[in-house]
Amino acid sequence: MRVCIVAGKYNEQFADALVENTVAELSELMPQTRVDIIRVPGAFEIPVTVANVLDRGESPPACVIALGVILKGATSHADLIANSVTLSLQELAIKHKVPVIHEVLLVEDEKQAYARCIGSNLNRGREAARVAASMVDIFSEIERSMPRVISRNA
Repeated sequence: MRVCIVAGKYNEQFADALVENTVAELSELMPQTRVDIIRVPGAFEIPVTVANVLDRGESPPACVIALGVILKGATSHADLIANSVTLSLQELAIKHKVPVIHEVLLVEDEKQAYARCIGSNLNRGREAARVAASMVDIFSEIERSMPRVISRNA
């Protein structure tokens, strides 16, 4: 089984911690799983990269985890990026019927980023891994109990 992480590099200290925590938790929850990591410049580049990963033939990853950190500034730019990323990731998950775990965080300041990326109480990297493991199990169960019927007329 394969899981793909697509992570922004922007706000590097926090983004790197998200990736590290996600990988550490995945290795505990899904030890036999191959984890591919793709780093992109920032949050805005995550959805197009996820789309590219999901369009790679007949064996897409069992799950994609999108990670990034957007710090709010004085303008509405961060809100625009966060909204675009959120809508795009949801559309990709629905279109490809592959779980896309959304942990591209929009935070007010570095204190919130620290709490969610580096701290232990609200760690969104570990949470992303737990959600990914759960969704892989759910989709595997759906496939076992309700296999797809391929029409001969197609």
